[in-house]
Amino acid sequence: MTNHAERLAALRVHLATLDLTGFVVPLTDEYMSEYVGDYAQRLGWLTGFRGSAGSAVVLRDTAAMFTDGRYTLQVREQVDAADWQFVQVPATAMADWLGSHARPGDRIGYDPWLATVDWVAATERALADVGATLAPVAANPIDALWTDRPAPSLAPMAVQDDSLTGRTSAEKRAAVGEWLTERRADAVVLSALDSIAWTFNIRGTDVSNTPVALSYAIVHADGTADLFAAPGKVGEDVARHLGNAVQVRPMADFTAALDGLAGKRVAADPDRAVAAIHDTLRSAGATILAERDPTVLAKAIKNPVEIAGHRAAQARDGAAMVRFLKWFEETAPSGTLTELSASDRLEAIRTETGLLRDLSFDTISATGAHAASPHYKATVESDAPILPGQLYLIDSGGQYADGTTDITRVMPVGVVADEMRDRFTRVLKGHIAIDTAVFPDGTLGGHIDGFARRPLWEAGLDYAHGTGHGIGSYLSVHEGPQRIGAPNYPGGGPMEPLRAGMMLSNEPGYYKAGEYGIRIENLILIVERPVPGGDLPMLGFETLTFVPIERSLIVPALLSEPERAWVDAYHARVEALLTPLLDLETAAWLAAKCAPLGAVSDQVGSPARR
Repeated sequence: MTNHAERLAALRVHLATLDLTGFVVPLTDEYMSEYVGDYAQRLGWLTGFRGSAGSAVVLRDTAAMFTDGRYTLQVREQVDAADWQFVQVPATAMADWLGSHARPGDRIGYDPWLATVDWVAATERALADVGATLAPVAANPIDALWTDRPAPSLAPMAVQDDSLTGRTSAEKRAAVGEWLTERRADAVVLSALDSIAWTFNIRGTDVSNTPVALSYAIVHADGTADLFAAPGKVGEDVARHLGNAVQVRPMADFTAALDGLAGKRVAADPDRAVAAIHDTLRSAGATILAERDPTVLAKAIKNPVEIAGHRAAQARDGAAMVRFLKWFEETAPSGTLTELSASDRLEAIRTETGLLRDLSFDTISATGAHAASPHYKATVESDAPILPGQLYLIDSGGQYADGTTDITRVMPVGVVADEMRDRFTRVLKGHIAIDTAVFPDGTLGGHIDGFARRPLWEAGLDYAHGTGHGIGSYLSVHEGPQRIGAPNYPGGGPMEPLRAGMMLSNEPGYYKAGEYGIRIENLILIVERPVPGGDLPMLGFETLTFVPIERSLIVPALLSEPERAWVDAYHARVEALLTPLLDLETAAWLAAKCAPLGAVSDQVGSPARR
């Protein structure tokens, strides 16, 4: 089967042999990961979609792709509209769509290793209303058709040294044990790969961009644990690091170990432990505590060692970004660059640090209309030349042993339209509003999301994604539970109170379909911010990312005096931090980029208008 239409047709034929009239295909793995290994890219194999979030439903005579606002354009470019409907979430939930498209008597299959218990319950209710049923499958039917499917990675785990983590694995497991004791629970199942990596202070290379190892874990109330992984993944160095309190067992033993928890009180996160885990525990006779994974919040609140490591990684990465931006500004006007050649150059510069372990996600290198798709990924087929008059957006990050980075900058190529500069400045105003926000301890991220949108709303504009996501410490570039967003935007939903020590991105944007896209992204740390004379404990943000924001795209007249002061102060800090890390020529370029806004004319002749 060489094309996606043939694969869709073959899947329908195969489903009929299984007495199924439909099947659900999510983009995830058995660990509920955001980014998944090649072996789990079933949605891409079936549909051609190459985004990082989405799902599909195949019925006898129709099929639908479900994506959020970040992929509105991309899904239509990569998936054939002749075979697929395009449905946007969260406006339309998959369960609701199934409830209106399934027929009485239909049996819709799903893989219980790729679904949460809440999704199963909601979908069962929706189908029951029309007389249809949701049916778990013992083996994923796509795997029977995907004859050249890659095998899961067998790469060995690596130790993340205690000098980088700030807490030993024994200390973390003891804290989990205390959490279990408080709930009169015997054990907790850890299935999220970043939770396991954090708890045991291990890392891996099994998933691109995220340094995790394919594994499961069960942590007991006494702080001991069972770690399940494929044979050969735990070498002598990792075994010594884990110690006698951690029993390493084959991955094949995991289901039997769940059965062995019969009669026990077992915590299992309904959002992170797949339905198959819950089903196995329930069948074994365990009492399930539907509690959030106890490592999630502990992992999100960074300790002083992690914060110091992140600052070091940010400075290193910032210097690399400055070298790239200088190169880009000097090279792009020639018209010889493309999206892929530009992103390749940035990766090469980061690699030259000698400390880059991986990219933290696939670089979004987008020029012109491609930048209007927030999660666009350049391919050999889509690779576009970077031409004069365009805005070029690059959203990228690096994985270093001491920190994970994520930054977005926009650069003009020659003369750009006044509208672009207006929109850029409004996005900057929103970025500043988040960076300077002061709010009570416990505020939800959704409460401050509108700060970033107000300058755009005032012009009748908006953007269809959240304003900020959490970030890991040499772990996931998108780490919960904290975020800045609202339920009606992708990445919204239930909000987490913001707490000191959490890290977030600050990335408002604007996207004009078919023309250009803008996003300005820094990472920020939540810190205590006392207000003299105030009654409440207050929080605010400390900026972590230091890379110049392109001054020639700023319309100073649109900024208030405090906003101008913020830009100048930010650039002064950029110059002071990065100059010692740069050669003299690059340092001189940086100094010009960091000059006060008052030194830039907003009239004809400014760099963006020559």
